[in-house]
Amino acid sequence: MPRAFLVVIDSVGIGGAPDADQFFNGDLPDTGANTVAHIAREAGLNVPTLDALGLGAAVKLASGEDAVGLGIEPIGAWGAATEVSRGKDTPSGHWELAGVPVPWEWHTFPDDDPAFPDDVTALICKLAGTDGILGNRHSSGTVVIEEEGEAHLKTGWPICYTSADSVLQIAAHEETFGLERLMQLCKDLAPALHKMKVGRVIARPFVGEVGNFSRTANRKDFAIAPPSPTLCDFVHDAGRTVHAVGKIGDIFSMRGIDDLRKGRDVALMDHLNNLADEAGDGSFVFANLVEFDSEYGHRRDPVGYAGHLEWFDKELAALLPKLRDDDLLIVTADHGNDPTWAGTDHTRERVPVLVHGMGAKALGQLAFTDVAATIAAHLNVPYKGKGKSFL
Repeated sequence: MPRAFLVVIDSVGIGGAPDADQFFNGDLPDTGANTVAHIAREAGLNVPTLDALGLGAAVKLASGEDAVGLGIEPIGAWGAATEVSRGKDTPSGHWELAGVPVPWEWHTFPDDDPAFPDDVTALICKLAGTDGILGNRHSSGTVVIEEEGEAHLKTGWPICYTSADSVLQIAAHEETFGLERLMQLCKDLAPALHKMKVGRVIARPFVGEVGNFSRTANRKDFAIAPPSPTLCDFVHDAGRTVHAVGKIGDIFSMRGIDDLRKGRDVALMDHLNNLADEAGDGSFVFANLVEFDSEYGHRRDPVGYAGHLEWFDKELAALLPKLRDDDLLIVTADHGNDPTWAGTDHTRERVPVLVHGMGAKALGQLAFTDVAATIAAHLNVPYKGKGKSFL
């Protein structure tokens, strides 16, 4: 039986979202944001494997822009996908790629100081056993840790912050606050936030000392569960094995997932290479590589982003020969995060859909949900989600 690999390179948008004017970074609408094209313009971009699958062509299709240095004749199948969920966040993008658009408006916290309502702050204090919290504003994670880390070590109060996304993040020192205590705090807080339709409570542990703090790989997302069965459920219910690589287990609350493999992006590519050898007939491998977003997009670092894309391109070139003749691999993204844009938040963009395993083909404009329908059709499993197959 054939296998399917879905690799989400987090935040690698290609511009052109028709509703970008309704999404903002501060006071600036996302109209004109284009993660790949602007990285190529500002930093240069050498990604021959992705371009051969159709990345440059997809950028042109999505936005009308040319990505400098890209645009060779594709040898893969390629298209551009448009999201309908009313968010530019991780759960919305991944759920919709798995066949389930978000049916509600996410709750977000205002860009005020303080950002959180008194009842949320009081609940955090009660669960943490502290007299207060630090942060309580919109911020970049690395910035807020540098700004509040010393006070955190002195008081023991958790550092709580948010962004334009539907999220509440809690940073705490692994040693002085305790990693298990941080995880329990976020786990206990999550149900109340989920009732508010806040998508995620994220534990953000860090280590080090004043002037030299660094976040660890022990991040954990406590995400609201999808509102209905997803591609993962359909594949699992058909008796096939679903392998989750990276944040996928957290994003889908482990529903429909049989095997979980975590780590940072280098380790995650090792997992993908191992699964190319190990995954059984009919398996579905669903992976998220997140450092594009967390390390370079939010930090507005186009040079670093370009370097990470080039690293992935080489890794992808090494992975493709390991796939079987009847395997299908789709590389896509969940939203944009243009590192040349104002602010630090995600940007509303279309995403590339690059396919290895079905020959050279222009797929045109797609829906996010078409990815799920296509994988279900390839695996020949019953599918009740949204979208239509492009096989």
